[in-house]
This record gives sequence, structure tokens and C-alpha cells, in this order.
Amino acid sequence: MIDKFCDFISAKIKNSVENLDEERELVIDFGVRLIFGELPKIILLFIIGFLLGIGWYTLLMFLLLAPYRSFTGGFHLKTHWGCMITTTLLYIGPIALAKITPMSLPYVKYGIATLIGIMSIVLITKYAPADTENIPILSKKERKNKKIKAYIALVVLLTISLLAPDKIITYMLFYGMFLQNLTITPIAYQLTNSKHGYEVYTEETI
Repeated sequence: MIDKFCDFISAKIKNSVENLDEERELVIDFGVRLIFGELPKIILLFIIGFLLGIGWYTLLMFLLLAPYRSFTGGFHLKTHWGCMITTTLLYIGPIALAKITPMSLPYVKYGIATLIGIMSIVLITKYAPADTENIPILSKKERKNKKIKAYIALVVLLTISLLAPDKIITYMLFYGMFLQNLTITPIAYQLTNSKHGYEVYTEETI
């Protein structure tokens, strides 16, 4: 239902604009789906978070992890319910884990940060940005820019996690980065039957 509505709105916008190229059509499709498809899921995520008593953690988690997710990419489920469940797991799951598995020893924190950092660098280098057929990244220049921003976002997240006075924030970011890293791996794409942009569209050389 939501997909059909988004397609209808996109078609109306495209018909009202002359001389649209493929790139601008993709931008319109993405914008419409963001407003009518993704925004309700984000609002529902916050509602669930506040109902569970972790609303402010959920908001903070979203603000900190969302840029890293946008730069690294990841698989996309084809149903809105599946996407909602995945989004909830990626944002609320790490908070729940951080609350039930508190660790106060400093060397444990630094050890996990080192492992997460190494894992992230390896996966970003090999797979990021991991696009999808719905939001393809066809320009090599854009892929390079996103990869650089992914490294920067990683450094920012690790720095915040190590300096945060609240250990729940520290470990929810650790768990969040770990889960997000898994979404860009080939096995995650295979398990969710997702496709990369280059499998559907022709990649540009610029």
C-alpha cells in the first residue's frame, strides 16, 4: 500500500517536471519514499522507545548512528514490516543489550573499542558503501566520498563511546556499530535476498 502510494506521488511529480534524467528521477523517488515511507517508521521507532522507557537513549542512538548507517549502507528488506523490525533491532536492540550487560572495567571498554574499530575498518574498506537497488550509488566519486565519511563517522562514534560518562551510551554504540557492520556484509545481502545497485543499474565512472 505504501509503495503504491509513493509510486503514485513520484509519478505525479515526474509528470510535472520537464527534461528529467535518470539521476533526478532517482532523487525524486528517494525523497518521496523518505517522506512517506521512512519518516513514519522513524516516528514509530521513537514511540516504541518512549513506551519502553528508553526514549532519550533511542533518540540519541538514532542521532549518532544514523550518519554512520547512511555512509556505510546496508541491506534493505522489501516489506515495510520487515524494515520496521530491522530498524527497531538496530536502534533499540543495542540499548537493551547495554542495559542488561553493563561492564565497568576500563580495559574491557578499550579492548572492545579496538576490536570494533578493526572490524569496522576492514568491512568499510571492503564493502562500504553497500548500496541497494532502491537507493543505488552509481558514481565512483560518490562511493569514494561516502567511504571517507564512513571512516570519519567511525572515528567520531568511537571517540564518543570512549568519552561518554554513561556506560550505557558507551556499550549501546559498540553494539550498534557491530550490528550495522553486519548489514553491509555479503552474507547479510544473501540472507535477506537484497541486491546491490550495480547488479541492477550501470555504474558511472565519474
